[in-house]
Amino acid sequence: MISEQVAVPVKSGTFDSFYARPDGDGPFPGVVVIHEIFGLNDNIRDIAGRFAAEGYAALAVDMMSGRNRAVCMARFMSVLVLKPLNHRGIHDLRASLTWLAGRPEIDTDRLGAIGFCMGGSFALSWACTDTRLKVTAPFYSMNPRPLEAVARSCPVVGSFPEDDWTAKGGQKLEEMLDTHDVTNDIVIYPEAGHSFFNDQGSHYNAEAAEDAWQRTLAFFGRHLG
Repeated sequence: MISEQVAVPVKSGTFDSFYARPDGDGPFPGVVVIHEIFGLNDNIRDIAGRFAAEGYAALAVDMMSGRNRAVCMARFMSVLVLKPLNHRGIHDLRASLTWLAGRPEIDTDRLGAIGFCMGGSFALSWACTDTRLKVTAPFYSMNPRPLEAVARSCPVVGSFPEDDWTAKGGQKLEEMLDTHDVTNDIVIYPEAGHSFFNDQGSHYNAEAAEDAWQRTLAFFGRHLG
C-alpha cells in the first residue's frame, strides 16, 4: 500500500487530505472518505487504509482544513438543514472527486463515496447531485431535504444504529429508495449507538461494525467491480 498527505484544491481553498492506494499502476476504483464532526483523524485515515487494502484508491478529505472547527461545524449543520443539496461542502466534495479522478491510476467509471454522521449526510446528499458517483455509503446520517431527491441517487448502502436519532431516518430512506427503484441495502443495527463504526471511540460496536464493513465491501464490489 502507498499512502501520503496531499493538498487537494477545492472551491473554497485547499483540503489537507490523506490518500491511500494499492501498490501498482491500477486502474483502481476510487472512493472519497468523509469524516464525522471530529475532522480528519486517525480513525478516518485507518478507514482509507482499509479500502486501499481491498484494492481501492481512497481519498480521505479534511473539510475543516485551515478553518475554525467550531464555526465549520455550525455552518455545516445549518446547511444540512437549510440547503442540503447545494452548498459549499457539496461543491468542495465535487472538486475532491475531480482531483481523485484526474490521477492516472484511477478508473473514472468506478467512483464512490462513504461518510460518517455529518460526512454520511454529505455523502448521501452529494450522491443526489453528481452522476459520477456510482455508489455511496452513509453511516448514521441525516437525509437530504426533500427526501424525494434520493430518486436521483446512485445505489446506496446505509448503516444505522437502532439506539440513535438517525434510525428513523434510515427507515424513511429505505422506503423512499424502494419507491423510486434505487438499488439499496439499508440495515439498522440493534443495540448499536451513534458512531458505532469508530473503533477508537467509546460507542464502538464490534459486531455491528464488522457486519457493516462486509456489507459495504460487498455492495461496492457489485457496483464498482
